[in-house]
Amino acid sequence: MANLPKNLQDLQEEIEGHARSYGLDFFPVIFELLDYRGLNQVAAFGGFPTRYPHWRFGMEYEYLQKSYSYGLSKIYEMVINNDPCYAYLLECNQIVDQKLVMAHVYAHCDFFKSNLAFSKTNRKMMDVMANHGTRIRRYMDAYGVEAVENFVDVCLSLENLIDPHSPFIVRDRPKDRNQPEEPRPQVRRMKSKSYMNDFVNPPEFIEAHKKKLEEEARRKKRFPEAPQRDVLKFLIEHSPIENWQRDVLSIVREESYYFAPQAQTKIMNEGWATYWHSKLMTEKVLTDAEVIDYADHHSGTLGGRSGRLNPYKLGVELFRNIEERWNKGRFGKQFDECEDLVERARWDRKTGLGREKIFEVRRHCTDVTFIDNYLTEDFCREHKLFIYDFNPKTGMYQISDRDFKKVKQRLLFQLTNFGQPFIFVVDGNFRNKGELHLQHRYEGVELKHTTPATPCATSRRSGAAPSTSTPRWTTRPAASPTTARTSRRRTCRTRWHDGRIRGQRASDRRHGGLTQAPRSPRGAPVDLGPRRRQGRGGPLSPGRESGHPAGAGRPPRGPDRPRSPGQHPPDLSRLPAPAAVPGRPRVRQGGGSVRARLRDPDRPPQGDRRAAAR
Repeated sequence: MANLPKNLQDLQEEIEGHARSYGLDFFPVIFELLDYRGLNQVAAFGGFPTRYPHWRFGMEYEYLQKSYSYGLSKIYEMVINNDPCYAYLLECNQIVDQKLVMAHVYAHCDFFKSNLAFSKTNRKMMDVMANHGTRIRRYMDAYGVEAVENFVDVCLSLENLIDPHSPFIVRDRPKDRNQPEEPRPQVRRMKSKSYMNDFVNPPEFIEAHKKKLEEEARRKKRFPEAPQRDVLKFLIEHSPIENWQRDVLSIVREESYYFAPQAQTKIMNEGWATYWHSKLMTEKVLTDAEVIDYADHHSGTLGGRSGRLNPYKLGVELFRNIEERWNKGRFGKQFDECEDLVERARWDRKTGLGREKIFEVRRHCTDVTFIDNYLTEDFCREHKLFIYDFNPKTGMYQISDRDFKKVKQRLLFQLTNFGQPFIFVVDGNFRNKGELHLQHRYEGVELKHTTPATPCATSRRSGAAPSTSTPRWTTRPAASPTTARTSRRRTCRTRWHDGRIRGQRASDRRHGGLTQAPRSPRGAPVDLGPRRRQGRGGPLSPGRESGHPAGAGRPPRGPDRPRSPGQHPPDLSRLPAPAAVPGRPRVRQGGGSVRARLRDPDRPPQGDRRAAAR
């Protein structure tokens, strides 16, 4: 509190006392007062001003600086999950804004300390980030800024390939290397007389059991033995890279695991903070002269935004709904079996368990379980939630459905695994070529098609027919069948022998990156033909569907119908040459393009005119 003026210190002590009186529990909070330039700098580093240097932080700062200068956005507060918690205030804010931000921050700190998703995070991450910055700066001095920065770019393109649940589950148990090797398994035969051996031990059964034991032995020799979701950990342990590269990759992985719980609880965290800043401000802190300003700023926080889901609005309304339901006893078998809407609206058993219930939900849930367990049909009907999608025929966003189950499914679909595909390591030495084979487990999230007309390789999906190749990344789209066959591709398989990790580019990662398309049994790419890119909406905002960005609609292919998937474009070189007709355009074929030239039958050819001129 020594960094704050006297009036703000008094406000902090007052609001902290009110927050503890309501039952909130939090680490000590240190507030820093910054101008808008300093706050933008801290925000560009993700709240950690001592973080390692990288060009993306400068790019983020320029974005925030221009957004503030043009009046497009403004950062009111920022709080860091640490012990003690660090929070930043904007010095040009009004007193009512500073009160609101402090109340909001204390609720965030309570959530950080109490929610189980944050229980495994490092509570001294401010110091750890400073150590990361020191180590990477040393590598830049030793190996050059460009070499280290290029490798950091590669690592950041893979930072989402982690297992968010691994801190709570023991995936791999250490093996005792001194343990003797297991003997080769043998098929057990039942004792019998020689003349009864074929009946007691049938040869077919013995052979089938032998093949089963051999398959189990081969499975144990796989590398890894089972598909591994934490791709970064596999690269750190097994990739043939230099020690400094391994250390940089471990830094990126550690920071990814630190930020993962915040992505898993975005709706709950913001809803919890909004619920308590609203209660503290309206019941304890506000003065009569500040009510209008507070209402204006609070309504701006909860207002809907075009194209985005507002976690503040959805979270706080759901917490209030839970408190009301448990205060009135609107839960349990008896209430669920009541089908009379009038009776359900009048239902009030005066149980008074609402406050206790929301504290329980705050502790045990993430966004997925929060929506899955407590988003009800009554809530959906009361708040008029619906799904809207982009209609490529009209070129507009339109309401596509109001069904409760579909609204809930769409929300859960966007929140599961942060809305990203599930990628696993299935083979660390694919076909003995020193390549890394990654597998996409299909659960509703497609690997993104970067362009509708680019033929690409396919990845193998569990539950689907095995493909004949491994996934690839592609570059720019090909405009014709000829250029499509020569388009450059970037493979998803990682080659070990060159001592480098070739991964997904940062620009591809931001938009999904991975591409796929079917291939023929012989391995030749199958052209999918032009497709219409469609976006998808959500109950409150459009998102992604089938890997395409929201609103990425394309007009239809003129008067012709779109080709179905798997249909090849016409090969003009195989068409018979048309007969020459006087006065009609002559078509020159070949190379995947069509050019027409008008020819006058009475006019001599070009060569004849030149001869006549000579």
